Amino acid sequence: MRKTLSLTATTMLSASLAFAATNAELKEEVRQTETAFAKTMADRDHAAFASFLGTETVFFGQGVLRGKAAVADAWKKFYEGQAPPFSWQPEHVEVLDSGELGFSSGPVFDPAGKRVGTFNSVWRKEKDGKWRIIFDNGCPRCDCGQAKPNP
Repeated sequence: MRKTLSLTATTMLSASLAFAATNAELKEEVRQTETAFAKTMADRDHAAFASFLGTETVFFGQGVLRGKAAVADAWKKFYEGQAPPFSWQPEHVEVLDSGELGFSSGPVFDPAGKRVGTFNSVWRKEKDGKWRIIFDNGCPRCDCGQAKPNP
């Protein structure tokens, strides 16, 4: 019996290692998730937007929104009307080697396609295997000029 349990445990461990995603695969998962998240705006699908939010998500903006319900409610206004008020796309994506947290960042565009800001998002891989956003922060595009040396 002990030998059977040991063999079963070894087989399960080997199977889980065989299906472990590489960092590149994890990064692609986050990139695709961010792209699908952005598509909810283009599709005007608020319910789909909310499905990407983690239960304890935090969004920064003019204030701090805490929790899925608060973020979904505050963002509902952006999904009203025929045309999206802005769009975004991932440009930089990184994932911890553990595969538990991911980061995405990229440009935000106005309806005319002019870059007006940058978003930064932190994603967590949930127990159901889906990536959900837990932190989101946007900022206006910075034209900081040339950096000055510290005195």
